[in-house]
Amino acid sequence: MAASTPRAELVIDLAAFRRNVAVLAGLADRTGAATMAVVKADGYGHGAVDMARAALTAGATWLGACSLAEALVLREAGITARVLSWLDLPGEDFAAGVAADVDISVASPRMLRTVAEAARAVGGRARIHLKIDTGLSRNGCQPADWPALVAEAADTPDVQVVAIWSHLACADEIGHPSISLQAERFDLAYRQALAAGLRPLRHLANSAALITRPDLHFDLVRTGIATYGLNPVHVPLDLKPVMTFRAGVALTKRLPAGESVSYGLTWTTPRDTTIALVTAGYADGVPRSLSGRMEVLVAGRLLPVVGRVCMDQIMVDCGDLDVREGAEVVLFGPGDRGEPTARDWADKTGTIDYEIVTGMHRPRLRRTYVGVPELVET
Repeated sequence: MAASTPRAELVIDLAAFRRNVAVLAGLADRTGAATMAVVKADGYGHGAVDMARAALTAGATWLGACSLAEALVLREAGITARVLSWLDLPGEDFAAGVAADVDISVASPRMLRTVAEAARAVGGRARIHLKIDTGLSRNGCQPADWPALVAEAADTPDVQVVAIWSHLACADEIGHPSISLQAERFDLAYRQALAAGLRPLRHLANSAALITRPDLHFDLVRTGIATYGLNPVHVPLDLKPVMTFRAGVALTKRLPAGESVSYGLTWTTPRDTTIALVTAGYADGVPRSLSGRMEVLVAGRLLPVVGRVCMDQIMVDCGDLDVREGAEVVLFGPGDRGEPTARDWADKTGTIDYEIVTGMHRPRLRRTYVGVPELVET
């Protein structure tokens, strides 16, 4: 590990990301659907602007952002592709979104009027996607209120209804009865929109439904976690995780048998051994709950982390292995070198890999991008 390498960093493989997008866009293309690459939460911790640009070169034609603020970051970076923003507070400056040609999700008459007023203020016409709650019971218009919403939207000259959409609750559970129930409710909502005089696009499928339910692709699919190489369903698909988390060995020391390590002295050397001090801790995204329950890749070997995870560092039991100070330590990655994966961390901590990678958005972690186009073999 070079001396100039940061103490802890994320290595983001843009070539793997583009390939993942191409694979997923290929699935969508079979059914005639366009692909929206979701880059919310700073690109799931990978970097929104870089991921957006890479996605657009690999087959995506739309981008998804949670908030208007996230969408405007993409616009400020010079990205002109269609961007959908879907979760904002009532006091948000929607005029800025309309002026920047951002598509805005609308789930209530109040929101519709707010966006229409913003459009009038800038002398434009807002592009909106009407969201129907088909059973997730999160954001979206209740079915009983939907006919009134689509009728009002059809009669509002300051908005253009581009699409209707919804989100699936259990798409990652193949065969779950709620999937088909939500699809039926979505179809009814679409027919009600048509009856109101609208001619919208439809989008319902997330990553899991893109892979397992081609009948729900409709006009547009929203690819989220799968574009980052994390497969949400147990269906074989040639995806590669994009993020590698690595750090360095700051110090090695030889400890005799019977010495204890780290806060609380919860682990004691059973023999003479070499301990490597690694420069990443829970402030850098290493869950403290993995204390004594994780391994890292050092010098091509999986070695145990011992003692409690600290704010800035972890300790690795290297036994008699000759580990150099400054050596690279891989905490998680794609797994192709035998290193742990984000899924491994998630399984051990009782969460999902989404939380692991988005949780890596931390001030001390620098991102390094590899696989940039000019360096990737054609």
